[in-house]
Amino acid sequence: MAEANFSVEILSASHDRTAFDCGVTALNSYLQQYARQDMERGIATPYVLVPSIHKTEIAGFYTLTATAVKLTDLPESTARKLPRYPLVPATLLGRLAVGLTYRGKGLGERLLVDALKRSLEASRVVGSAAMIVDAKDPSGVRFYERYGFTLLPEQDLRLFIAMKTIAML
Repeated sequence: MAEANFSVEILSASHDRTAFDCGVTALNSYLQQYARQDMERGIATPYVLVPSIHKTEIAGFYTLTATAVKLTDLPESTARKLPRYPLVPATLLGRLAVGLTYRGKGLGERLLVDALKRSLEASRVVGSAAMIVDAKDPSGVRFYERYGFTLLPEQDLRLFIAMKTIAML
């Protein structure tokens, strides 16, 4: 099984960021130039998926960041279950990418499931009502919708999933 051959780790200096290529220049540049800086500044925590036989190679990555969403941006069905604070704490899945040579192995799903689990665990320590993600394009929207994410009203590519829904998964 593909999952057994990979592990997810927090990005470190031992990981080879320069060789990563997911086919999207902005994501490649982020990992290669900014991910470590964001981590050191406490802006985001980058996680990398590495093959067990070559632990310095990056097969994919994602980032998690604390964020907040306006209560009024959430669907009414969700918002009415929450306190009437102007902002609701959430976790942002900032980026998620799989290297071109690793496509078609279910690793995007593996990264997403790992991000969901970590976000749920963190929400039990520091409050977070939902995970938010900004899809890059309509195919990204479809990917996230398969896992229970819902488009935020009046926002084309921003989706969310409630922590309560993640807990039920």
